[in-house]
Amino acid sequence: FLPAEHQHARYNPLRDDWVLVSAHRVKRPWQGQLEKPPHEDVPRWDPNNPLCPGATRANGEVNPQYEGTFVFPNDFPALQPDAPEPGDSDHPLFRAAAARGVCKVMCFHPWSDLTLPLMSLAEIRAVIDAWAELVAELGASYPWVQIFENKGAMMGCSNPHPHCQVWASSFLPNEACLEDRTQRQHLSQHGVPMLLEYTEQEARRKERLVVENTDWLVVVPYWATWPYQTLLLPRRHVCRLQDLREGERDSLASIMQRLLIKYDNLFEVSFPYSMGWHGAPTGPYLEEDCGHWQLHAHYYPPLLRSATIRKFMVGYEMLAQAQRDLTPEQAAERLRSLPEVHYKQRAK
Repeated sequence: FLPAEHQHARYNPLRDDWVLVSAHRVKRPWQGQLEKPPHEDVPRWDPNNPLCPGATRANGEVNPQYEGTFVFPNDFPALQPDAPEPGDSDHPLFRAAAARGVCKVMCFHPWSDLTLPLMSLAEIRAVIDAWAELVAELGASYPWVQIFENKGAMMGCSNPHPHCQVWASSFLPNEACLEDRTQRQHLSQHGVPMLLEYTEQEARRKERLVVENTDWLVVVPYWATWPYQTLLLPRRHVCRLQDLREGERDSLASIMQRLLIKYDNLFEVSFPYSMGWHGAPTGPYLEEDCGHWQLHAHYYPPLLRSATIRKFMVGYEMLAQAQRDLTPEQAAERLRSLPEVHYKQRAK
């Protein structure tokens, strides 16, 4: 049996599901859709861009002349704090529930042409601190605070300015419920938090390791579904972003920069992805034992073979189960071997 040649299924204990690995399929000729490479000529400041300092947003508010991070309420929120109750259902197959919350936007930097891998370590550290502050602030009352970044037009990002979103909800979303259940079950059965044990295993095995430092490591997880998907993990048992120590925040800025430079260097393009942090629930859960949780970040990039060929989760993936076209070990080896100087800076 050769994992890179013979199809097989791998179990994802975090989601309690399986992924089909068919690495030989990456050899097939491609006659499908070709993406347009991301637009690189983004102006540093545009008065018509609603995320820029001093610009006017859709609701008429004018942004301050911010010089670092900037957080403001989403002008088109998916969740609002005062939404009415949907009322009782007349049948168990037609249930609805209340969904309340707040949605915020966080700009990483005042310049539109500067993505995270091109920012300084101090600027990335400021982003991390702002993330932790938002989780603490919103998590004081809401049970779930989801930080996520959609980078690149092909990932649904509607504005090239470097930013993320933060949605706080009155309920635990599906992925949070699933990870809560699987991590709680693992701790009960094995006596150690799942992702803490997984981190120790991957640090020892090293075959899926991409980058590491004293406090963190990044791997292409054994059960990865997206081609170059990665998992960012702390070595210490940490439940939430706001629990990170000063040194851990500095080393997080460093490992994020290294990972994102490798992503951009892979196809020498501003690499698209969706990423997000998962930590222990907040709100009422702050008073409960959430020791089964381990803080982590998921990166889900779609590009498969080049800047123009992406992986589509369609057909079998939508109707049966996830499937990938190269092994996680192959993906990790390729990412690991890439230089840690950004291709734009090398060109200079």
